[in-house]
Amino acid sequence: MAQGKSGKKSKFYVTWRRLKRSRTAIIGMFLLSIVVFFALFADLIYDYKADAIKQNTRIRLQGPSWAHPFGTDEFGRDVLARVVFGTRPSLYIGLMSCLLCCIVGVTCGALAGYFGGVIDNIFMRFFDVLLAVPSILLAIIIVASLGANLFNIIVAISLSIVPQYVRITRASVMMVKDQEYIEAARAIGCSTPRIIIGHILPNCFAPILVQATLRVATVIADAACLSFLGLGIPAPAPEWGAMLSAGRAYLRDAPHIVLFPGLAIMLTILALNMLGDGLRDALDPKLKN
Repeated sequence: MAQGKSGKKSKFYVTWRRLKRSRTAIIGMFLLSIVVFFALFADLIYDYKADAIKQNTRIRLQGPSWAHPFGTDEFGRDVLARVVFGTRPSLYIGLMSCLLCCIVGVTCGALAGYFGGVIDNIFMRFFDVLLAVPSILLAIIIVASLGANLFNIIVAISLSIVPQYVRITRASVMMVKDQEYIEAARAIGCSTPRIIIGHILPNCFAPILVQATLRVATVIADAACLSFLGLGIPAPAPEWGAMLSAGRAYLRDAPHIVLFPGLAIMLTILALNMLGDGLRDALDPKLKN
């Protein structure tokens, strides 16, 4: 049992114990672990070039079978192999975009919330402008201007959702910065960076973590939307949104081309949302009892 020097259970242990009680969170973790497993071990399951990239028009548009459980696409490529390899760009874009958002959003939000005044006005008015533009529209504008590649997609999606991180961090910092232990840290001469990083941000971690978990799901959906519009990862790399876009022309004759990547997107987003809801309940101090 994880306990501190005082004999009290650690915050991590208490949060984990409460998280395990949530069936929703456990189901979400289970589904997400399957997606992560396929992303990590895709090369051990399929050969990337032979199964996901190589074309074989003799078996194009075949339905599910023992040889191809999810059928084949319009170029004779195995749909299951492409769905499996499609987990990598989707998760990578989701994680990297949210990581970049956390770095930028938490930094700007912490500075705006702690100092207030002119710094607060400068940061918040800039992000208010970004917030006024629909996130997916802003991402489309950026990718269309810079070009469709993995790096630009991550930057575009990050800029489109970073205002939410700034607002959440700013609100949390403003609630914490006037607490007595912060005043005590100032009184003993702690520097401003040490107060923000060592005392304020750790106590603002819970809402930021929940926001990040839920936003990964949104980012995956946005990345799929960009690919569906032709602004995603260039072909022939497998990506769920691009598979949906390519398969819509064959929806009547071969619905499996659209069905399985669509299910992959749905289950991944569902898993992340369920995990995020569980984390929100586990970290909510009002529900500790």
